Amino acid sequence: MTDAREVLGTLRRGEQASEEQVRWFAAALAEEGVSDAQVGAFAMGVCRTPLSQEARVALTVAMRDSGEVLKWDLDGPVVDKHSTGGVGDCVSLALAPALAACGVYVPMISGRGLGFTGGTLDKLEAIPGFSPEISIDRVQQVTAEIGCVIASASVDIAPADKRLYAVRDVTGTVESLDLITASILSKKLAAGLEGLVLDVKCGSGAFMKTLDEARELARSLVDTASGAGCKTTALITDMNQPLVRSAGNAVEVTEVMDTLTGSGASDPLLHLTSRLGGALLANHGIASNRHTGADMIVEKIRTGAAAEVMGRMVAALGGPSDFLTRWRDRLPAAPATVDVWPDTPGYVETVDAEALGLAVIDLGGGRKRARDRINPSVGLTHIAPIGQEVGKGGRPLARICAAKRSAAEAVAARVRGAFHLSDRAVNPPKLVIERVE
Repeated sequence: MTDAREVLGTLRRGEQASEEQVRWFAAALAEEGVSDAQVGAFAMGVCRTPLSQEARVALTVAMRDSGEVLKWDLDGPVVDKHSTGGVGDCVSLALAPALAACGVYVPMISGRGLGFTGGTLDKLEAIPGFSPEISIDRVQQVTAEIGCVIASASVDIAPADKRLYAVRDVTGTVESLDLITASILSKKLAAGLEGLVLDVKCGSGAFMKTLDEARELARSLVDTASGAGCKTTALITDMNQPLVRSAGNAVEVTEVMDTLTGSGASDPLLHLTSRLGGALLANHGIASNRHTGADMIVEKIRTGAAAEVMGRMVAALGGPSDFLTRWRDRLPAAPATVDVWPDTPGYVETVDAEALGLAVIDLGGGRKRARDRINPSVGLTHIAPIGQEVGKGGRPLARICAAKRSAAEAVAARVRGAFHLSDRAVNPPKLVIERVE
């Protein structure tokens, strides 16, 4: 009979853990059948001796099954999207309602900010009254009625992952590819998905800094999700600059609503939203191919159908019933703004997106500690993209939105230092680098 000592002994000897062993350990995690010391030893052992593909799937499925797995009886496929995180990445807020407008169902279980990247739930909580902390029954009800919901993970979703993640965070084992994969997918697959699309970020504003790292993670996620019975596609996308021209909470919601309502669409946001959505629609026969699927997403955004779904979802989760028509009035605005100018004019050649994300945290728009409260109004806007000429014609590097002018001035040097300029014109990078299926 398998027990903790057997599993840990296997890993200590540098041998790969079997499918049976990882399934046992995942169940023991949820049932408090192993101590924190044994959990830490397991995580360190997996770092030392990576799992086989079969064991990785087994661990993911067992962690998924350690809690409640949603069941659906709907007239369309149940799908979702996951991003590995980046600066100015607000795609989820546009994609979920656009997909719902196309006739699929999106129970999007999302998280809060992690490190220098913003959290989807933090952004939505910039909307007065919006509360993503809802029961599983309510998740299913809103999804069935509106087509999508963006909510936090219930305590009943993948409890084995919650236990393992807490220990990984303090034992230096967060970077394990096996454990990253199982953590991400166990929560997503617990939503009872038929399909998943992954946005794996790569670059200065991502956790995966190099293309090789992004490829390795994308391949692991796609193979594991597919092995668990969920049809999955990944796009590797550039994060060497913020996706949109803002970084923060309310300011990113503003970019999304500008795009959904036609007030001033962000081309990168619209492009990536349509590419990710197009892949899902094609994978499930809603569109004949991914290009047609992308066109469907764009149409639902341009006609206002996606915005209507967004407004209904916000109201269903406690936000203003008139958010769709009065969102500019409803979102909080920072009282102090300071434009950051380059020392000399030029063209933006590179951007340290991580530095910009850290500047937002310094302003109070993110957390340095888990208990920190977020100021939803602060952040950066008018961020100059790669290739933009700055310092001439009234074009700054960025605008800082802060609670006080002194707070804005305190981070101005960091923001300025995040940009490297050239005296010659620069071509912007390709947003979607490659696809993994």
